Amino acid sequence: MNFNKINDEVSKFVNARNWDKYHSPKNLSMALSVEASELVEIFQWKNDQNISDTDKNKVEDEIADIFFYLIRLSQKMNIDIEKSFYKKLEKNKIKYPLGMDNTKYFE
Repeated sequence: MNFNKINDEVSKFVNARNWDKYHSPKNLSMALSVEASELVEIFQWKNDQNISDTDKNKVEDEIADIFFYLIRLSQKMNIDIEKSFYKKLEKNKIKYPLGMDNTKYFE
């Protein structure tokens, strides 16, 4: 993945449409929540056996929308996604150490 290219494409897309004025952190986080809800809706009332190719295509679209809004929110708040990801991963390694019985989180 070429994140710098993706980041630039998001900026170009937004700037070409003059959307920056609408992209406050509040609005972007709300839009992100809506897109995540649209992802959840695809799986509502289904099990793993009845996920169609059409559903998979919808999932791909929603993941892309979520990714777009995450990038945009990080741009607006001047957050380095890669740096924040690894920082949080280290916190999670401490919170959920190897050898710990993590099954209680999935029951």
